[in-house]
Amino acid sequence: MGNQAAVWLNKGRRPRLEEGHPWIYASEIAKTEGEATPGDLVEVRDHRGLYLGTGYWNPASQMTVRLVSYEPLEKMDAEFFKRRFERAAVHRTRFLGDSVSCRLVYGEADFVPGLVVDRFGNVLVVQVLTLGMENAKEAWLEALIEVFSPQGVYERSDVGVRVLEGLEERTGVLYGECPRHIEIEENGLKVQVDIVGGQKTGYFFDQRENRASIAPLIKGWGARSGIKLEERETAEGGMAKVPVNANGGLVTFPYWDGATVLECFAHTGSFTLHACDYGAKKVTCLDISEHALETARHNVAINGFTDRVEFVAADAFEYLRGQVSGRDERQARANAKASGAKVDTSKPLGSEGRTWDVIILDPPAFAKTKRAVEAACRGYKDINLQAMKLLNEGGYLVTASCSYHVRPELFLETIQEAAKDAGKIIRRVEWRGAGKDHPMLAGVEEGHYLKFGIFEVRSRKEL
Repeated sequence: MGNQAAVWLNKGRRPRLEEGHPWIYASEIAKTEGEATPGDLVEVRDHRGLYLGTGYWNPASQMTVRLVSYEPLEKMDAEFFKRRFERAAVHRTRFLGDSVSCRLVYGEADFVPGLVVDRFGNVLVVQVLTLGMENAKEAWLEALIEVFSPQGVYERSDVGVRVLEGLEERTGVLYGECPRHIEIEENGLKVQVDIVGGQKTGYFFDQRENRASIAPLIKGWGARSGIKLEERETAEGGMAKVPVNANGGLVTFPYWDGATVLECFAHTGSFTLHACDYGAKKVTCLDISEHALETARHNVAINGFTDRVEFVAADAFEYLRGQVSGRDERQARANAKASGAKVDTSKPLGSEGRTWDVIILDPPAFAKTKRAVEAACRGYKDINLQAMKLLNEGGYLVTASCSYHVRPELFLETIQEAAKDAGKIIRRVEWRGAGKDHPMLAGVEEGHYLKFGIFEVRSRKEL
């Protein structure tokens, strides 16, 4: 291929490239041949000189080459990106529909490593994570505009991984008009996205299907409060089933059969919105960030759910532990009273000690590196253990981890350990990953970062 430089791989390396993995680490390279400028394309050859593919090269990164083609490629020009983007668009249209707000381009999984594009209405938000994609900006920007015809393109390359590529963080408008706040629709719900100040690109599309999966958990709780349906005569003279309480009185609250729900690490309140839409009686929406809760309040309001949602600005770990402590204190007093012992009431009970039918835990990544895995698992165990203690009998724990380094089997093991320590028996109802706009390349374990589970939780002593 003319004067294109080449890297030759070690003979004893693991054949990850042949198995579909697009990354080549510095330790896998035996030698380089020819001259290449960082960010340029290079040929990749095995130890015998057999051509394996073409990728862009950055000797400053441990991921020294990222493959972009399995056929010879002279340059990543606008036509190259146009073909990649058109293929990405076909995938999203097939599984999500045309022009839906979603993860439009997903780096390696869409064969453009280092480039992420999210679509919010008519605005595209991009993240550029690598030197190779930084150098190709003019070409991919031209292709994005041609293929998707956006109103604007905004860059959110304010991520720490750019430092590993020798790049500075950067944000700003790349093309057209980009309003800071954009209203999108997800599963029939309105969601306001802050593309400038929101986390990552402004919203997490990867949980779209997972949010919808909580629908069966939200109704069917009225009988626990003594409410049942009875056949009664209507004002029109006919008969209909209506909800009545244990005293035979008519129940007029429309969400009498809904669950009480706690969403921790709520961010913009996406699970809260879905819980309300599916009929929740009351939702507690908790996040440590006032900015996030401000957006969540707005999202709740524009969907008409304000009367059923309370907002709590607090650290989720402290909040959960505080509720468990309050519950234990109430239980200790109740046990003492039942046994005839004197109860010390000099210390007033606080508002802690609440319980819920459904608790949702969707925290940020606890482990950014392998070294952080042990501490991350302690964190996951803690919040899941406390949440299980606060669930009403037979309630549901909805829990997730987006830490890639905490592998799926380890996360599941951590949840099981939490259940054991909490004295609970759990039944797995759902076990999922990221949505269809986040496809995963086979052989690339790094793509399996999101773990999402739904568990029924019961006390051992009740079984």
